[in-house]
This record gives sequence, C-alpha cells and structure tokens, in this order.
Amino acid sequence: MTQYGFYFDSARCTGCKTCEMACKDYKDLPSTIAFRKVYDYEGGSWTDAGDGAYTSDTFAYHVSLACNHCAMPACMAKCPSGAIEKDGKTGLVHIDQEKCTGAGVCVTTCPYNVPTLDAETKKGVKCDGCADRVAAGEKPICVESCPVRALEWGDIEELRAAHKGTVAGIAPMPSPDETTPSIAINPCPAAKDPGDTTGMIVNEKEVTNVPA
Repeated sequence: MTQYGFYFDSARCTGCKTCEMACKDYKDLPSTIAFRKVYDYEGGSWTDAGDGAYTSDTFAYHVSLACNHCAMPACMAKCPSGAIEKDGKTGLVHIDQEKCTGAGVCVTTCPYNVPTLDAETKKGVKCDGCADRVAAGEKPICVESCPVRALEWGDIEELRAAHKGTVAGIAPMPSPDETTPSIAINPCPAAKDPGDTTGMIVNEKEVTNVPA
C-alpha cells in the first residue's frame, strides 16, 4: 500500500492561509468549518540587562495542518460506528457519511484537532486528502494553491527521502508517537519540539474554537 502524506516546509510558510482558503472554496465549506488550519505559534521574552539594553529570545512561526492520515488513526480506533476507514491503496483516512452517527468521538480523540461535526448534517467531517483529485492524478488543492510552495504531496516515504532532516512534529503539535502521522516537516530555525511550553497558539479562537 502506498501511504500518501504531506511535506510541510515551516521555513517557507508565511502564514498567509491561502491553503486554508483554497480548501474551503474547493470543498464549499461554511465559515464555521475548516479542513486545513494554520496555527500561529509564538513565545519568548525580553530580558533587561540593567544598563538600558535588552535581549530577546522571542520567536514566531506558522504550522499548516490538515488531516495527517495517520498510520494509527485515533479517530478510526475510537469511532463507535466504524464510520472511519483507511483506504487500502492510498492510506487516506475518510469518514463514511452513511455509517456516521454524529457521536463526535472522532472530534474528541484526534490529537490534531482535525474532525469536526457539521451543524447541519450532524455528521463528522474532515480533510480526505482531496481523494477525488488524487484519484485523477492531481495534488490536493491546498498543495497547488500555496504561493510559496511550502506544501508537497506524495508517498510519505519518498517525501522523507527527498527532504532529509524532516521531523513528524513540531509545537504546537502533539508527540507523533500517539498516531504516527503521515507528515514530513522541515522545521524552521525557531521551531520547538512537540510538548513545548515556552510558546502559545496566538490564534487559538480561530483554529481550536471554531463553532460547528
């Protein structure tokens, strides 16, 4: 089985959110739902040297995340109706709308804040890796829309081989050990390790508290 995934270059990402908007447009999503989210992570402090001079260790960077189509999806393992499936050919994780009962367990168990409940259909929804485009030999719309080419798509092992030194997580992402996400990240110089407590998500309302 080919396991498709994303390569994300955090050194290139400017936080413009074009990927997020392109996804919302292509999937015709309402304002309350986003399949790809761009996290703004910032932290650090200023130190007074006592002589009128200050030093700083402040940092800021962006993390663009959609579904990571994990090798061990927590959402799939916990879904009480068996509605979440992993494609045997592509490794893409999708929600079968016919089987979904809207229990919302996927929303609470995914460590990446990916699935959400559609207020109108009462069903779980999330990024499916643009499976229709991939089947047609195209890339996900977020990848094609990025103006600085910070996103790539393909066999995750091939992406990791092509981009040496990638990691499977940077703050504010959780430890990749939880689900083994299919993502390869080029960490920017300011990037912190998963679990970092020196920074914070400064657009938390936008990315974690979007009402569904």
